[in-house]
Amino acid sequence: MKIIERSELTNAKNIESSQITGFKSKGGIKRIFHATRYSIQGLLAGWKYEAAFRQEVSLGTILMISSIWLAPSLLFAVLMNASILFVWCAELFNSAIEAVADAVSIEHHALLGRAKDLGSAGILISILIVILVWSGAIYDRFFTVLSG
Repeated sequence: MKIIERSELTNAKNIESSQITGFKSKGGIKRIFHATRYSIQGLLAGWKYEAAFRQEVSLGTILMISSIWLAPSLLFAVLMNASILFVWCAELFNSAIEAVADAVSIEHHALLGRAKDLGSAGILISILIVILVWSGAIYDRFFTVLSG
């Protein structure tokens, strides 16, 4: 299999991903097992190396359990729990960006700093979504009963 050089990619529009790198899989059930294993490795790495991820998972787990009692409906429960999972995803993506940036260079670089800042902003937005969804659920659960 020929590995295509980066300079060749600028003019290559219809190249299959399997031609770009020898690491791409062919598909099938074996691919699903490998992808699952890699995903579990990523979750374990996030837990082992990222304090923020451990904090968000710990707090999020408590919140998810409390949603059983706080959610005014099944739909709200789903939204409340999905918002927590979204924070976890954002944190893992941010950690991946930071790991790649640190692998490229540990010295300050404006573009690497910008990439890290953008990842951090994604986490902030995901946390704001949690606040919005959970506030709406709590309001609906406790305050609409009082006014109605």
